[in-house]
Amino acid sequence: MGNYFKKMIRNFDYPLFTAYIVLCLFGLVMIYSASMVWAVHEYNWPPDYFYRKQLKNLAVSIPVFLLAAFFPYQNYKRKKFMVFSIAIMFVLLVLVHFVGFSAGGAQSWIQVPGFGSIQPSEFAKIVIIVYFASVFAKKYEAGTIDSINKSILPPVTFLVLAIGSIMLETDIGTSLIIMTTAIAVIAASGIKLKTFTKLSGILFLFMIPIATILYLFRDYVFTDSRKGRILAFLDPFDYIQGSGYQVANGYIAIGTGGVKGLGLGNSIQKMGYLPEPQTDVIMAVISEETGLLGTFIVIGGLGFIVLRALYIAMRTKDPQARMLAAGIGSVIGIQTFVNIGGLTGLIPLTGVPLPFISYGGTSIVLLSLSLGILMNVSMFYKYQKNK
Repeated sequence: MGNYFKKMIRNFDYPLFTAYIVLCLFGLVMIYSASMVWAVHEYNWPPDYFYRKQLKNLAVSIPVFLLAAFFPYQNYKRKKFMVFSIAIMFVLLVLVHFVGFSAGGAQSWIQVPGFGSIQPSEFAKIVIIVYFASVFAKKYEAGTIDSINKSILPPVTFLVLAIGSIMLETDIGTSLIIMTTAIAVIAASGIKLKTFTKLSGILFLFMIPIATILYLFRDYVFTDSRKGRILAFLDPFDYIQGSGYQVANGYIAIGTGGVKGLGLGNSIQKMGYLPEPQTDVIMAVISEETGLLGTFIVIGGLGFIVLRALYIAMRTKDPQARMLAAGIGSVIGIQTFVNIGGLTGLIPLTGVPLPFISYGGTSIVLLSLSLGILMNVSMFYKYQKNK
């Protein structure tokens, strides 16, 4: 055991760790700045309420990151671990429909006494990546990776059930992130192009019943709020008194900040114009207060993590390591695009948090867990390369 830790520490990925810490600390500072007015005027809480809560979240997240970083990723292939993870995921995804509560339009949260609230769909992101990487790695090693019936249909069935449950919450944004990430993991598994094309057709067939259910319950799924987001995406200023309010004020914040920014703490839009500015629209406050510098820190840091993950995925010879790195890099990259794309008008706003920056306990803990797994993969890759 001592030799293992020495080996890992010698190959510790300090650039990856630095990017993680910088993003978390920068996010902590910006959460305090963005939320101080909102906490007082909206909730009558102390101005540092969200800052202190996020500080506690980081006090859990960083040890989780380190534990995952030194836990050998090969253990995720153990059958008991995979069965336990999938079982817990589905228990939580089913439970949220009965005891969950709504936050931001989707019934996605479960209140845990003495702990706070958890979001099962966030847990599903990391479980799907780890499960897919483990299952497909076993199939790759056994030489059966291209067998549709034996190797691909069982895990894809679990994926479709999970996505279907999350869509019924109704969290469409997270559903699309999980589906896209799963496809990225499969693409990195080593299956042939012909098999991947067949799989795409199977996924399409699986989606037909889900689409049918969504259509039958369209009035429940496509609420006035969601229809409003699509209208706001087309032209937020035409709906600035309603559904376009948040997007339009996000535009104003970004435009007001310009190149230099107004200075830390000097945002105007956080004074009640941007609802819950510490969550999914925090990038607007960052742009307004810190200009290009803050924007570069966020996009540069997240971009570095994504590129580092993809670099490891392309270089490592271990199929499980390749899929874990590709999946983790993809989920962080896709979630970043969905968040910033929604804020800048590239896609409709979905309420997805900005990785490592937005306020939220479940998000930061599970993202830290994911990055810890990537760190472990990176250390093993460096060790194998330097042998």
